[in-house]
Amino acid sequence: MSSADHVLVDVQDQIGFVTLNRPHARNALTFDMYERVAEVCVTPPNDAKIMVFRGAGDKAFAAGTDISLFRNFTTPEHAIEYEATMDRVVGHIEQCSIPTIAAIDGACTGGGAVIASACDLRIATRSMRFGFPIARTLGNCLSAANIARLTALLGAGRVREIIFTCRLIEAAEAKQIGLVSEVLETSELLMERVSQLARSLMQHAPLTMQATKQIQIRLAAQQVEDRDWIVKCYTSEDFHEGLDAFLNKRMPDWKGC
Repeated sequence: MSSADHVLVDVQDQIGFVTLNRPHARNALTFDMYERVAEVCVTPPNDAKIMVFRGAGDKAFAAGTDISLFRNFTTPEHAIEYEATMDRVVGHIEQCSIPTIAAIDGACTGGGAVIASACDLRIATRSMRFGFPIARTLGNCLSAANIARLTALLGAGRVREIIFTCRLIEAAEAKQIGLVSEVLETSELLMERVSQLARSLMQHAPLTMQATKQIQIRLAAQQVEDRDWIVKCYTSEDFHEGLDAFLNKRMPDWKGC
């Protein structure tokens, strides 16, 4: 299947639905999928006034980057290029010219959680699980831009806590802390509510929404150096140990180097 098959774009009543479509892999993202998501955000369909991101099936919004893609990571350049690509893609989501909504049903982890965090609004079902279990799996790290984005959403202490402990935030807590604005019981109710919300936003001034988004992005922008830690994590013995352990379904033996 091509990236066009893995990222479906469909416009219904001026609502653009972007579906991450690898349900057999819990919608884990390939590099081509990330690029397709970026393209859609840079140039939304002409007849779309709102963009909704969702995952195919009922197991996951997206379970992060497909782990098998890290097999060939052997140099500092691989690590820097990957995180730079992620920052670029997520930046395009954040800068999308029309409002974006993440409809989260099931697992929303790693790269999937980053995509959801870059959307303007997030609504979930009770099966939502949000987090970054990288300290248990690969031993890599998030970029400064993504740490900043998550910190703005969740607070510095909670970001540290969920990454250190690898626990996933469930729907009730997500609603309590403002990560999501609403929690629905089922996938069907989620999509009904998302469509209703999208229609409501269409009645509001586009420039007010665009200005609010852009001013917040400007306020949050900081020049932060992160390449040293990206290289250190992705080129470490621990990263390759974590990758091998994940792919072979065993517990990693961390060395801290």
